[in-house]
Amino acid sequence: MSQQGGRPTGPEDDWWGQLYDDATGDTGPVPAPDSLDDRFASASGTLNADGPAPDGLRPTPAVPDPRPAPDASADLPPRPAGAPPRAPWEPSPAASADPVTSPAPPPSPPPASPTSGTAYGPWTPATAPPPPPTAPPAPEPADGSAPRPSRLEPLPGPLPSRTHVGPRPPTYDPEPTALPPADPDELDGLVPDTVLDGARYGACTLRAASVRGDSARYRGEPRRDALLTARFGTGERALVLVALATGARSAPGAHRAAADACRWIGEAVGRSHARLVDDIRAARRGDLKSGLHRLTDRSLGRLRAAAAEQGLEPDAYAATLRCLLLPADPECRTRVFFGVGPGGLFRLRGGAWQDIEPEVTEVKGEPVVGFGSPPAETPDGDRLTMDLGIPTPPSPYEPAPGPPREPFRFRTSIARPGDTLLMCGTGLADPLRGERELRAHLADRWSRPGPPGLAAFLADTQVRVKGYADDRTAVAVWEA
Repeated sequence: MSQQGGRPTGPEDDWWGQLYDDATGDTGPVPAPDSLDDRFASASGTLNADGPAPDGLRPTPAVPDPRPAPDASADLPPRPAGAPPRAPWEPSPAASADPVTSPAPPPSPPPASPTSGTAYGPWTPATAPPPPPTAPPAPEPADGSAPRPSRLEPLPGPLPSRTHVGPRPPTYDPEPTALPPADPDELDGLVPDTVLDGARYGACTLRAASVRGDSARYRGEPRRDALLTARFGTGERALVLVALATGARSAPGAHRAAADACRWIGEAVGRSHARLVDDIRAARRGDLKSGLHRLTDRSLGRLRAAAAEQGLEPDAYAATLRCLLLPADPECRTRVFFGVGPGGLFRLRGGAWQDIEPEVTEVKGEPVVGFGSPPAETPDGDRLTMDLGIPTPPSPYEPAPGPPREPFRFRTSIARPGDTLLMCGTGLADPLRGERELRAHLADRWSRPGPPGLAAFLADTQVRVKGYADDRTAVAVWEA
């Protein structure tokens, strides 16, 4: 076949000439001409309806725009003038800014199954949450009797700690407000607002906290209480020392004096910890009492010497000191308390508080039952000795210093499972002795199984009472 418009080159192209021959009539004649040019002109007129039709042909009417669906455009607001047209499926601006909150009607259920002739169940969206699981029924006993109820019952949790007790809250804010002044040349002397520590050795769990008092927080004064927790030795031969000291009130260097007292008693006990462990295990009452008495007075004597070096009166650079010794041996349940100055030593047993630190004026005559006596000779198995300045034999630990200026307090206690021993300064001892509601609250918090965590213990020690705004320092020991 030759190119279109060319002459035929042979017999095989006769069908082409017959197809496009003008003399050949069409099988479907119409009033208008139906040649190839006519069809081209008709198509051009359709695409360009606004222009004149070529060769005088009638213009083909334009196809109208599709009519929008009634349900898609019925609720659309009128389009502002000059805005481009919006498609039927395009959401209106008002609908996108303020969506409709009413639920959409549920879709119609699907048609009945052609095979079974029954209708399907209610429609459930694919994202609907599954129904809540139900506990499997309890298996019935083989003998046919009624099943026993489950023994898994939720245990009641501890009551939450309180911010204060009493009819009215304290005047000061419950949180720190002003920081103490700082000296750029003595930044090592800065005291943090709160100190928190804890440990577990042998059969006891230790919690210790020291918090600046409300009045000191308000005035921007440093915390006068100092706290030291230290372990000397390893294994069952280890000895844990917890010491707290309180500097003299209104003294400029009260916080430094308290820190020095804790550090120096820690150095003295650390050097003699092996002998102290042996004495506690062997119940050597005389050696313990005299040795700890001399270690305490020697440490406080260094405070008096430091006051003289600074040109201060002895009382201007002084501190009270209270300590606990806890052996790490789980077979040894002896707890040793010693110190100088006021404070508190309490025991929580059976949900009731016991004040086991008698006043100095209550001790008369000879010391009470000694440390080496059997437990049957005391009602609670405890031993108490107190030295009121009576000369003591030479100490096996260090040379004897000068005579003590304050009475030396000493007590040993045999711990029982479930006991809680509390040693504290006057900032907590005074409200604990004076406020029955505080005693009841701490007894409820600390009588539950297991000791509290560090954060819970800190919250408990900060329960405030109106009229008591001194530093709070507490050391508690839970017995397993």
